[in-house]
Amino acid sequence: MPREIEIKSILNKTKRRDPWFLDDYTINLYSSCSFNCLYCYIRGSKYGVNLESSLSVKINAIEVLEKQLASRAKKGQYGYIVLSSATDPYLQIEKKYELTRKALALILKYRFPVHIITKSDLIQRDYDLLSQIDQEAILPEELAQNPGRGVIISYSFSTLQDHVGKIFEPGATLPSARLKSLEQTIQKGFLCGVSFMPLLPFISDTGEQLHLAYTTFKQMGVHYIMPATLTLFGFGPADSKTLTMRAIKKHYPELEEKYQYYFKDGSEMPTFYQKAFSEKMAELHQEFGIARRILG
Repeated sequence: MPREIEIKSILNKTKRRDPWFLDDYTINLYSSCSFNCLYCYIRGSKYGVNLESSLSVKINAIEVLEKQLASRAKKGQYGYIVLSSATDPYLQIEKKYELTRKALALILKYRFPVHIITKSDLIQRDYDLLSQIDQEAILPEELAQNPGRGVIISYSFSTLQDHVGKIFEPGATLPSARLKSLEQTIQKGFLCGVSFMPLLPFISDTGEQLHLAYTTFKQMGVHYIMPATLTLFGFGPADSKTLTMRAIKKHYPELEEKYQYYFKDGSEMPTFYQKAFSEKMAELHQEFGIARRILG
């Protein structure tokens, strides 16, 4: 069972708007994450090896959020709210607590735009609220034309293959179900794209897998794809580098030496790889005619 905690603040103002995710504000209604992705950057001793075991519910979040949104709206400080930056807004426990749905109702009430980032198909439950937010949100002046929408929805993928997803993101909605939800969300008319990160070296970033993914996303009509490669942190038992390396050793022993070599001196892939990755992504985006950012 998740812990229930009380908080003093829930609406976080960012220092500057990130050009990828357009986050003027962030909200995390839950702490830790039951999706338990091995590569997740929030990993570490604070949450333990199994992120689900440290899951917390911010039970007074809606009360606190209303006060903060009312204050910001009164001052005309409108901006995109990202749900969520450090966990998924549609964890399995959202079905019970409905904090995300209640938060969206307040976001609609105070007319803020929102960017949803998720690995879950539970977002379909909230199409009604999201449609209203899309129509009624007050956008920052500089974003009124581009993107010009009150709702942005980014589905997160590291792979399109279910068997790979089960290894590296064992608690998340399977990629195949995510794809169906992505397609339905686009058909509903939302501004919708893909946070294609992190791509797993030699697993989901091969030429074959990338071409399959871009072909699939293009056929669905995604508005953008934001690709990024893998970053791994730490050497502790609960850190992303430790857990990902363990999975590689178990499931992809032929890649173990490569991963050890590439991550031996730090958290990022070497410069030559990143350069080749960037060039390949540029080729794919030109070939398929898909924007590489939301502000395409």
